[in-house]
Amino acid sequence: MIDRLTNEVIELLQEMIRNKCVNDGTINSGNESRNAGLLQRELEQTPADIEMFEPVTDRASVIARLPGTDPTAKKLCLMGHTDVVPVSEEGWRHDPFGGELIDGEIWGRGAVDMLNLTASMMVVFRHLAQSNKRYPGDIIYFGVADEEAGGTHGAKILVDEQWDHLACDYVLTEYGGTPVGTADNRSVLISTAEKGVAWRKIIVHGKPGHGSMPFQADNALVAAAEVVRRLTRYRPAPQLDEMWRARVKALDIGQPLTSQLLDPGYIQDALLRLPTASAANAHACSHTTFSPNVISGGTKTNTIPDRVVIEVDVRTLPGETEVEVNQHLRNALGDLFNSVTVEVLQNEESTSSKTDNSLWRALTSSVQNAYPGASVVPSIVTGGTDARFFRRKGVVAYGAGLLSEQVTAEDFLQRFHGHNERIDIESLRLTTQLWLDVIDRLWEIE
Repeated sequence: MIDRLTNEVIELLQEMIRNKCVNDGTINSGNESRNAGLLQRELEQTPADIEMFEPVTDRASVIARLPGTDPTAKKLCLMGHTDVVPVSEEGWRHDPFGGELIDGEIWGRGAVDMLNLTASMMVVFRHLAQSNKRYPGDIIYFGVADEEAGGTHGAKILVDEQWDHLACDYVLTEYGGTPVGTADNRSVLISTAEKGVAWRKIIVHGKPGHGSMPFQADNALVAAAEVVRRLTRYRPAPQLDEMWRARVKALDIGQPLTSQLLDPGYIQDALLRLPTASAANAHACSHTTFSPNVISGGTKTNTIPDRVVIEVDVRTLPGETEVEVNQHLRNALGDLFNSVTVEVLQNEESTSSKTDNSLWRALTSSVQNAYPGASVVPSIVTGGTDARFFRRKGVVAYGAGLLSEQVTAEDFLQRFHGHNERIDIESLRLTTQLWLDVIDRLWEIE
């Protein structure tokens, strides 16, 4: 059975990649109705209740529900987003929207983030709906739009305005299931938390003038360059909490490096000894981060600019609020802070879910079915996911999935929003089996 279901996941994943639901952050991008329509057609021959919601034209999400036998039982939602980020096609070895199967891997934008999970969840949901077996609690499938631009036209509006259609106790979504450590000391990371989002717009002011006379000019672009330099050089204190300690120990990288990663005085040097992508991820898991990613200003080559805007992606650690973000910026910019204007683009605090529940126990035993003896370790996601909207409703939400040992953590991290995104067939099989196992175990453990 698992081979048949895996083949169905492959075919659906290929179609979803080819639908090219690219979300560039503008309201008219995404076109997720292509994938929502595909998912709806795949489910039409099942007895599941299927609904489509389209708060913005061509940006639909699909919700399907398989009713349980016990109205008082916990309800489980399988949530996967249907949109993907843009690509720079010149950096790819194969067509980023070809969905090609090459050497045991499906290539294409979204293969990792997160169409593989969205497709495997749908195939498992359809399989369960077509079977005669029913579970105590409802099982909900949620194929959602607009995750890649903050969920405004997807999970956020539907959770806020259509909660009766989504009401659940547990959510499984992106992303976890990365095996780390060695074969003799294997751990698998499952996401139980995510960092907060504190995007800021920094407006740098100056005075206009003629570009032929730059001496002592108040050039906003020059000042903006210094703002960027200071943000880049800023080193906030690390937060080495229990989740970080468990993550580091799971890496099984030897006592000297482990000790340094757990020591605030040595962590910076220790991070430099890790592979590049792993170091970036580890740094983000233990620090508030500041990434100036967009700059605009100036009007003409021969005119000194009096206004430059910098957009900064700030990601906060658990417990940090808007007050702490402002203090970070003040510390980073020093004497420049009072001469710039800071505006909020987005402000959402970190969210997390506890692990003292039946879903965590079902996940743990299911992961260990694939990786016998492995430790299942809670971890934090450095980016944002739609799980945060459910957590604010009091719902337990985890990022799961299961990767094969063919994919190293370093490779996997580089494929997120990067060139040559792809997923191997063994990971698709493991993830599909994981959903089946978790659902079989969840209400037995409950």
